[in-house]
Amino acid sequence: MNDLDRGPLDMTAHLDDEGAEVALRPQTFDDYVGQQKLVENLRVFARAAKDRGEPLDHILLSGPPGLGKTTLAHILAHEMGARLHVTSGPAIEKKGDLAGMLTNLARGDVLFIDEIHRLAAQVEENLYPAMEDFRFDVIIGEGAHARSIALDLSPFTLVGATTKTGLLTSPLRDRFGFSARLDFYTHDELTRIVMRSADVLSVHIEPAGAQMIAKRCRGTPRIANRLLRRVRDFAQVLHDGVITEDVADHGLSRLGVDPIGLDAMDLRILTFLTESSAGRPVGLETLAAALGEESHTIEDVYEPFLLQEGLLLRTPRGRVATEKAFRHLGKTAPRAAVGLQDPLFPQGPADD
Repeated sequence: MNDLDRGPLDMTAHLDDEGAEVALRPQTFDDYVGQQKLVENLRVFARAAKDRGEPLDHILLSGPPGLGKTTLAHILAHEMGARLHVTSGPAIEKKGDLAGMLTNLARGDVLFIDEIHRLAAQVEENLYPAMEDFRFDVIIGEGAHARSIALDLSPFTLVGATTKTGLLTSPLRDRFGFSARLDFYTHDELTRIVMRSADVLSVHIEPAGAQMIAKRCRGTPRIANRLLRRVRDFAQVLHDGVITEDVADHGLSRLGVDPIGLDAMDLRILTFLTESSAGRPVGLETLAAALGEESHTIEDVYEPFLLQEGLLLRTPRGRVATEKAFRHLGKTAPRAAVGLQDPLFPQGPADD
């Protein structure tokens, strides 16, 4: 068989999952689906700064993982015709690391710091003059002979991303010219994202198949794209290569994704809250220990979607499953769980 007999060339066929995720990333605002108000505002800010010949003001993006914060940083750099430098808060361990990054920035470059709330305190303090005055202070010498030298930096744009806005210090948060929170996506938006990604991956998918994936991806584009790639495998090996509604349902069921998008860990969380605790509040640390998972992973990755769907509540006494969660698991809610809708209903103490 020659190359002409192979059909259209799939430019992502040789990529692993990480490479495919990068290939699926939109490059312009026109390609970006969802977050309409935010995108419209960012488009205006980028256009105005470019027309003035100035760097874009510093921008803070917050929200659960997988909603497009990194993608928006790439788009902003592309729209401004600037280079993008990507790092993360934990990766900048000391002042020298930050100095090396900032002094290598050219005028107008975009520095993207993911998980910016995890910056070390000393590093964060040295970031303040860089953001405000494009200056970095270096201490030369020690003791009585020490002196400070100010290094001039090229004007740049800092785009910070965080999943925990509450952990940002006020001095850092106040130095951003614009802050925005990304929300979970609607089913219609996710369907469009899945259809676009399928086109990029040269995957044959019917609209009903795309809708099935969109409904079960937890409102998150990153998960939608990951599920699409896995369902593609089932369609290729077990079916005729076309992702129909039935093929998508079969593939997602094999992956352990239930009809409303809950995965195995979601179901373990709800099962523990509905069975082991019998509807009583459970402390986060107790929940994490029982499930063998880090508490911050439960809080950052799993809880936002469960809260959004009304399956879990955070109370002063701990986490509790709602009556909707009991119904979804096919169980009868005890009186304590039903009473969650009544703020006057007495609750028992948490486990910790």
